Amino acid sequence: MSTLKLLPPRDRARPARAPNRGAVLELASLEKRYSGVTAVERVDLSVAQGEFVTFLGPSGSGKTTTLMMVAGLQEPTSGEMFLDGTLLQPLPAHKRNIGVVFQQYALFPHMTVAENIAFPLQMRRVPKSEADHRVENVLRLVGLASQNSRLPSQLSGGQQQRVALARAIVFEPSLLLMDEPLGALDRKLREQMQSEIAQLHKKLGMTVLYVTHDQSEALVLSDRIAVFNQGRIEQIGAPAELYERPRTRFVAEFLGDSSFVPGVVKRILGELVEIETAHGLVRGRDSGGLAPGNSVVMALRPERIALAKCGSGQADNRIEGTVHQLVYLGQSRKLMIGLHDGSELCALTASAESVFNPGDRVDLCWSSSDCNVLAVRDGDAGAG
Repeated sequence: MSTLKLLPPRDRARPARAPNRGAVLELASLEKRYSGVTAVERVDLSVAQGEFVTFLGPSGSGKTTTLMMVAGLQEPTSGEMFLDGTLLQPLPAHKRNIGVVFQQYALFPHMTVAENIAFPLQMRRVPKSEADHRVENVLRLVGLASQNSRLPSQLSGGQQQRVALARAIVFEPSLLLMDEPLGALDRKLREQMQSEIAQLHKKLGMTVLYVTHDQSEALVLSDRIAVFNQGRIEQIGAPAELYERPRTRFVAEFLGDSSFVPGVVKRILGELVEIETAHGLVRGRDSGGLAPGNSVVMALRPERIALAKCGSGQADNRIEGTVHQLVYLGQSRKLMIGLHDGSELCALTASAESVFNPGDRVDLCWSSSDCNVLAVRDGDAGAG
């Protein structure tokens, strides 16, 4: 366990209302508007001690704006933010006891690695002997003990990112904010840094708020993921929960790959829904609040679709189609299957097991418990 010490909080402000005492960070009805345009709309979120929460969403969805309001770099239009029970709005950024790591590392080019890391301790007037000890500890944590006297220009991109991370945690803040910190790295280094961040989080028990548009990164790192869409949190939950049980088409589409079969609810069968489609009756899991007559889409993950020669498929649900395209992905192959109404479904098979070719007629089979029936909302992409 790290020997880093938490600096005593200073200049605590009195909260405007009673915060959630079980949360390190609490956002209540947080909003940000620019000249009539709403960038963030009524965001409510509680983050527990030691939790790793990721904001996931496309560019312009409000995730970075929310992070910047927490950091004190943007002012909210309305709502409240609490950190360790203290109202954040009255506090300037440098007094919020929050560490921040950006995609652009913002290292001082004229300072050594050790000097860059020591900078926030100097600003907090930590005695030099204690600061030196903390810098030494954190350098070991991020694997840069032998690079302490180098300048940033003498480091690789991954090493510079470690310095930025070390500088953000050396004063052991109550909360660590990370805004797409791995966006500038190549894929292999990005995956290595994901592993290192996960290990540091586990080792130090840090509370982390992380922003990314990379779905695989969110799945690897997070305890919970908040999926942002048009300034709102569309759904929040554990990675497996969001992947297996998306509540909206946007979440099913953005987190992982999905194909969609449009239809109309015919019957509610307990936890399952039977829908009428252009391909006949099919069943899937009820995402909640559905009723007969509702327009819906069935969301299908490609790895949950089994393929069989036409006429031989046996499953809860079966649709006939024609193989249009095969894409080799190494361990797997992606097959695009055309349906009689002109739409396509995507399926995955292991490369060694793939026996299908373009033009083959196939049955697409899946279990009712392996797909989700989602309500069609205004603004959803066209079904199919």
